[in-house]
Amino acid sequence: MLEFTISKGANKAKILLYTLSTCVWCAKTKSFLDELGVSYAYVDVDLLSGADREEAIAEVQRWNPQMSFPTIVINETRCISGYDPEELSEAIG
Repeated sequence: MLEFTISKGANKAKILLYTLSTCVWCAKTKSFLDELGVSYAYVDVDLLSGADREEAIAEVQRWNPQMSFPTIVINETRCISGYDPEELSEAIG
């Protein structure tokens, strides 16, 4: 089972971020959510290995077949691919 890092902030939605540790757009997405003061969970897929990495890649592919980062899953019903502050704001209310 993947271990996500949990940010501090208001719990407005269940937000899961699949990110890369070196991705500028992933960092921008985390910063944007921090500025909004909302809680989110994230995992840096490139820092995983073995079964954890395979599990994370499978989840990203399930939500985002293009495998772009960040892949943002909201309430296990909606996926946002890439850095899109407007769509993200609308999705979390």
